[in-house]
Order: sequence, then C-alpha cells, then structure tokens
Amino acid sequence: MDLLALADFNLVARHGGFGKAARAAGRPKATLSRRVSELEASLQLRLFERGGRLLKLTEEGRALFERTGQLLTELDEAATAIASGGGIPRGRLRISSPLLFSQTAMGKLAAEFGMKYPEVRLEVTTEDREVDMVEEAYDLVIRVNPKPNETLVGRAFLHDRLVVVASPSLVRPTHDMPVPAVVRGTSDRATAWAIKSDAGNISIAVDPILHLSSMIMVRDAVRAGIGAARLPISLVSHDLAAGRLVHWGDIDAPDITLWTLYPSRRLLSARVAAFLEHLRQAFPKGTPDELAAYVS
Repeated sequence: MDLLALADFNLVARHGGFGKAARAAGRPKATLSRRVSELEASLQLRLFERGGRLLKLTEEGRALFERTGQLLTELDEAATAIASGGGIPRGRLRISSPLLFSQTAMGKLAAEFGMKYPEVRLEVTTEDREVDMVEEAYDLVIRVNPKPNETLVGRAFLHDRLVVVASPSLVRPTHDMPVPAVVRGTSDRATAWAIKSDAGNISIAVDPILHLSSMIMVRDAVRAGIGAARLPISLVSHDLAAGRLVHWGDIDAPDITLWTLYPSRRLLSARVAAFLEHLRQAFPKGTPDELAAYVS
C-alpha cells in the first residue's frame, strides 16, 4: 500500500472533504483527489461516496480510516522525534482541562512549563465535556473521575473531596428545616445532602436559592453569607483556616480524582512525557493540601 496515498486519504477523511483538506495542508485539491482515486484503484474499493457537494466515507473507508489514522500519527511522531534529537520536548502540545482546575492552577502550571521548555507551544482549552482526543487533535486531557475507556490510558495525579461549608453568620439548621443552598449549574435540584460530621452521618435538607455556573462563583457567594454549599476542600481550606467559612461536614461520596489521559496506542511524545513529569513534580503526593498550597 502506498503510504503517501494513505496519508492523503486520512487527511481528506479527517477534514471531511477535498477542499477543506487542501486548504488545511496547502496542497492542490486535484492532487489529493487523484491520490485518493489511485488508492481506491489499488485496493479495488470505493472509500468515499461522492455526490454533489457532500463527501461521505463508505463503510470500508471508515474502517480504513479508524485503523490507520493512529498508526500514521505514530509514524509521524516517531520520525519527528528522531529528526529533532529524540527526547528534547518541542512542538505543539494541546491539552483539554476542566474548568475549576484551569481557573485555579493551570495558568501557573502552563507558565512554569513554558519557561522550562521554551520550544514547546502549549495550547490549553477549558471545558468539562468529554472530548474526542483523536478527532479534536488533543495530545493530553485532564478529567475528573473519568469513565473507563479502553482507548485511553493515564494516571490519577490529584485527589480532593467535597465538603459542606457556610459563612459563620449562617445559622446551622435543625431538624427538617431546609438551609438556603448555593449550587453549581441548573440541573442540581437536590433537596438534601448526606454528610459525615463529628455527630455521625446525617442528612441536611436544602433549598437551592442560587444556581451558578462555576465553583469559584459558588465559593464567593457562600463567602458573602447567602447560603451553604458543597465545595472541594482544596478550594476553601484557606477560608476555613482564616475563619471566613466554617466546616459543617464532608459529603458522603467518593473522592474527586483528577486524571491525565492519552490514547493507549499512541507513541508518548517527549512533550507529553515532560508535562506529565511537570504535574508529578507540582503535586508529588496528589493531596488536597498540595493543590491548596499551589494555588494560594
């Protein structure tokens, strides 16, 4: 099989058309069309359904794209690593990071990494959604309690836990009287929180009166005294120590765990390995106290 023709096929499949692929690669559209036609002839298969302005992969074309795209990426990265001196981190590094971690820690992490490895061009996007690493061309993603995925590998590098906090001025409720609550997002309609406290496991009735889109906003509202909230201990540990907030108990739920993930079949590039080591050095134990100290 002609690897150059296969690479051109993957380029067209990835961009969804000859025109888009030609513009992205700076190559003539006619050349890409001819190379794909030659590949189809050599395989005796039709890889694209061509009709009007639409270009759609056939079943055989999709199977070829899915099975060869990552292999071509690995070959390209291997050649780049050898040509650039092996283990020297350089080139573009795209990372997807969740909102709260990005707001509190990623700016400092990125700056330190950039000063340590000036030949790496780091790009960080902030989003809590589950991204497609291959389709969206990410080298590394950071996710909170990710679902098992056979195509990705990684490691946990930080642990946190949710606690219920409130302003000292807010009277702690008794019996079934609901406490005013500040919650993240509009979908949280909980009417009670199960917490672990010195008095044992208890349930607190809540009345969500504020729905805010970020944990930072929730913390700031709680500081102002409007209600109680569930927040990561790393985000409020300094407020608790200073007496600006009080701790009502821990949420009775599994810990929050941050993971770094990358494609399992992908050659681990020097720049990805360097960023993983950078995280390990920033959070050697991976505790909430380390995160709180890092962002203070």
